[in-house]
Amino acid sequence: MSLNVEHHEPRVLPSEKPIRLLDNAGHALHGRETGGFELPPVERLLDLYRRMVVARRFDVQVTALTKQGRLATYPSAYGQEACEIGVVSAITADDWLFPTYRDSIALLTRGLEPGEILQSFRGDWHNGWDQHEHRTAAMATPLATQALHAVGLAHAARLRNDPIVTLAYLGDGATSEGDAHEAFNFAAVWQTPTVFLVQNNQFAISTPVARQTHATTLADKAVGYGMPGYHVDGNDVAAMYAVATAAVDRARSGGGPTLIEGLTYRIESHTNSDDPTRYRAARDVEHWKRRDPIERLEKYLVSEGALSDEVRAEIAEAGEALAARTRDAMSASPELDPLELFDHVYATPRTALAEQRAALEAELAAHSEHAREEVAAR
Repeated sequence: MSLNVEHHEPRVLPSEKPIRLLDNAGHALHGRETGGFELPPVERLLDLYRRMVVARRFDVQVTALTKQGRLATYPSAYGQEACEIGVVSAITADDWLFPTYRDSIALLTRGLEPGEILQSFRGDWHNGWDQHEHRTAAMATPLATQALHAVGLAHAARLRNDPIVTLAYLGDGATSEGDAHEAFNFAAVWQTPTVFLVQNNQFAISTPVARQTHATTLADKAVGYGMPGYHVDGNDVAAMYAVATAAVDRARSGGGPTLIEGLTYRIESHTNSDDPTRYRAARDVEHWKRRDPIERLEKYLVSEGALSDEVRAEIAEAGEALAARTRDAMSASPELDPLELFDHVYATPRTALAEQRAALEAELAAHSEHAREEVAAR
């Protein structure tokens, strides 16, 4: 990753065509482009469409709340819905998800509530949900660290004969980190039931893929570790779901890990503090807007007679209801306790930490007493 740069890098995309099941116009594909994968049933695709539309409404709402100052920061996944939702929908409720900071809509699809997802972005807690209840780890801001956690948990599960799969999300920038190399290597050596999703949105903040690697695709890296790698059109949710389902089934049956690269694009800025106009051209953004994952699937569903006006209205209503819940959650004042800083640090509290907690508790009590005295004196 790097700071913003003043010049535009030429856009050099992989020459190998990604696996696709639907073209940009929403037509079903056949032959070599499909990579041997089959189009999921219409009912499954309609469910994925519903999830993507609702998730985008959530994403747009959160971006607006961030601009209003109700959240400290927010990394949007606008345009990456097919990657995020297509893959997370392939795992079960018993499997584990290890997300990055950009994967809020995957958490939403996983069943988490807006207030739980957004607590860390507002600065209330490092993590707003029970990880064991949801089988979902905290969103990782350090690059690729969660990939090692996914491999470790998967290895432990195998030792205990627990038939779960772990799913680790990474960005293209994370594949340049040593932690990613270690995770890929250990997963392959130990043959852990792990699926790695690399969302290649083509920029690690301002650093384009062409300045990170000379590999034709990021999926090519899988060969060096001895595991399958798939280069997939990340804006084709049908392809993402089909490939992910096969990878999850393979992992669960003892076939080992898989690396999936979803070629997509980050339409919004890296976060609300980023200025993407300093390192990418507006024409590239417009090009990728025309490859919108929701519109592509919508065209197919309409052609199959599976998407009526009534269904559209019902999905839109669900999106608006979620947006309202999100606004309510971010409008409510959090109940913060400074002493929580010392909770969940060590299983057995250290003496030094206990002394620091006692000192802060005394300081807070003295401040509270002083405030009461001032009120009484008025």
